[in-house]
Amino acid sequence: QVQVVESGGGLVQDGGSLRLSCAASGRTFSTLTMGWFRQGPGKEREFVAGISRSGSSRRYADSVKGRFIIARDNAKNMVSVQMNDLKPEGTAVYYCAASGLVVVDPSTGSYTYWGQGTQVTVSS
Repeated sequence: QVQVVESGGGLVQDGGSLRLSCAASGRTFSTLTMGWFRQGPGKEREFVAGISRSGSSRRYADSVKGRFIIARDNAKNMVSVQMNDLKPEGTAVYYCAASGLVVVDPSTGSYTYWGQGTQVTVSS
């Protein structure tokens, strides 16, 4: 069983930055593809960013491309997402998720293990 725990959420102003971190345990971290998702009020959970096992491949949602950066440190069993130029529509609960698949897939169904989520609120 893999445990996933997010941290780093909070309140930020429009145009501000925030960095979310995620720790995973229970399985060799370098065998997990990691992803970040978010779910805004009244919305479905959506893909934000994903990173392959080695970190060599990254994938972003069009809505965050050029503003968010996903990274991982396999020695520390951590993955993070640096979120810049945040917008009010980015207000959501952000989830970290782990997948045993090799590819970075944006589908929620491809991720087996999920954290509890961390709230990000962007004020206008």
